Amino acid sequence: MPLNPILEVEIFDVWGIDFMGPFKPSSNGHNYILVAVDYVSKWIEAIPCPTCDAKVVIKLFRTIIFPRFGIPRVVISDGGSHFINKVFEKLMRSHGVKHKVATPYHPQTSGQVEVSNRQIKAILEKTVSFTRKDWAARLDEALWAYRQPTKPPLEAQERRVMNLFELEEIRMNAYENSRIYKMRTKAAHDKLIRLKDFKVGDSVLLYNSKLRLFPGKLRSKWAGPFKIHEVLPYGSLTLLNQEGKEFTVKWT
Repeated sequence: MPLNPILEVEIFDVWGIDFMGPFKPSSNGHNYILVAVDYVSKWIEAIPCPTCDAKVVIKLFRTIIFPRFGIPRVVISDGGSHFINKVFEKLMRSHGVKHKVATPYHPQTSGQVEVSNRQIKAILEKTVSFTRKDWAARLDEALWAYRQPTKPPLEAQERRVMNLFELEEIRMNAYENSRIYKMRTKAAHDKLIRLKDFKVGDSVLLYNSKLRLFPGKLRSKWAGPFKIHEVLPYGSLTLLNQEGKEFTVKWT
């Protein structure tokens, strides 16, 4: 799959989203945490939720992201079905938001969200009770602790750059250098990509990667054939097995 480089420009322009969980035990009926991180300011929003589906994602954007921070330019997620679906794509498209999917095998694409997830989890581990059933109630406290500045206000004021014109020039130079570097990296990476054109009705085989770790002399590394029922965006396919049951896979 081609690389999707990220270029942050303004605060709240680019958000990364991801689910944490499932957590055991559940807390007030909640099993997951949906996290959203702004790539520029590193500001984080998170909500506890009973399931990890598209309804929860849409609720986060309609009740928190859009009204508090405005409409972003880009939203970055992994390729899970809770993010790759027609309902969420319709919401993003109706607001003019570009949805980017983190390139498989390149976790640095969504690295900021992963870092925030680990930090929130570390804070919760230190604040929950012995039974750990109160983690949903403690989430707001964890967010408050995460958002606290690392420097006192007076010290931070002394370190601020007062020449705003010079600061803007430095920022734009850094942005341009980052853009050129990522364009070159993308070009070098995409040269190695062998594009595949899947069509509805095609018969395909699935490669069983587990057999690389647990090889069997009489077992084939390929399963199938399966019929392609639907070609989804971001390298996903809906297949039909011999019993006619649907399942979704990623080929990238």
